[in-house]
Amino acid sequence: MVNHIVTWKLKEDMSAEEKQAAKARIKEGLEGLVGVVPGLLSAKVETELLDSSTGDFALFTTLESEEALKAYAVNPDHVKVAEYVRSVVCQRAAIDY
Repeated sequence: MVNHIVTWKLKEDMSAEEKQAAKARIKEGLEGLVGVVPGLLSAKVETELLDSSTGDFALFTTLESEEALKAYAVNPDHVKVAEYVRSVVCQRAAIDY
């Protein structure tokens, strides 16, 4: 089993409303991949973080294996969501274990 955790910072020039809309769209897109992407066991996007956080939202996923993680990265359904994410963020950090 592999855990994949990602945090992002949204672009600074976005309004508060744009940021909320982006986070909601990303949450729906990433969590919706469970049952669609083989090997993806769970996905949870946290959008309401404490002020002490250095990111704006975070993804917590569990996958069957390291091979499943590699396949998830290039899965067309995931790639569609990831393209949108890249269009609205300025910073990303990931941890896999």
